[in-house]
Amino acid sequence: MYKGGNGIQYYISACQTEGIATSVPIYYATGSRKRAFTVSFFSGITEPIGAVIGYLLLRPFFNDAVFGALFGIIAGIMIFISIEELLPMAREYEKSKITIIGFVVGMAVIALSLLLFL
Repeated sequence: MYKGGNGIQYYISACQTEGIATSVPIYYATGSRKRAFTVSFFSGITEPIGAVIGYLLLRPFFNDAVFGALFGIIAGIMIFISIEELLPMAREYEKSKITIIGFVVGMAVIALSLLLFL
């Protein structure tokens, strides 16, 4: 049974992480709490606004195929960012092969979990 409170709790914890990642560097760079709060607020408020706009635009077209296509596109974007941006940055700081091994093992765990729980 779905418990809506858990979803809200996960969303709030994700927003707090993003807010900290956004506001702390701005605060230390500018020394202004107001500026850090403003930037992190507008950074965080764009997600629910985008979700509402996307829902309103795609509501007439929602079906299993559209959900599958959207999830596929989003997964592709996330994988691209991981490979193009995060992996080279990790290799820059860690010269051993542990970053590549971790990346491959992570992808294998995700693939295995998809196969087991499909």
